[in-house]
Amino acid sequence: MKINKNENLNSVQTKSSSTKRDAFSQYGNENNIMTRPAWTLINKLEMFKNCQTGDLTNAEWLADRLVNIPGSVNLSQP
Repeated sequence: MKINKNENLNSVQTKSSSTKRDAFSQYGNENNIMTRPAWTLINKLEMFKNCQTGDLTNAEWLADRLVNIPGSVNLSQP
């Protein structure tokens, strides 16, 4: 598992596809750590599903693996 961090976003990149991403997210949420998939690609949204796109191989690969995690310094155990 690789942890990416910048000033505004903390995310975890799982090793394989959305199955691992969803399992990681579910585990975090069940343990009071609010997580969510990083994003839905805009071409997957209903209003844009028929729009032209370029090659999204890399974006799709990353979207299947990233989970956003809390970035607050105020995290504590329940």
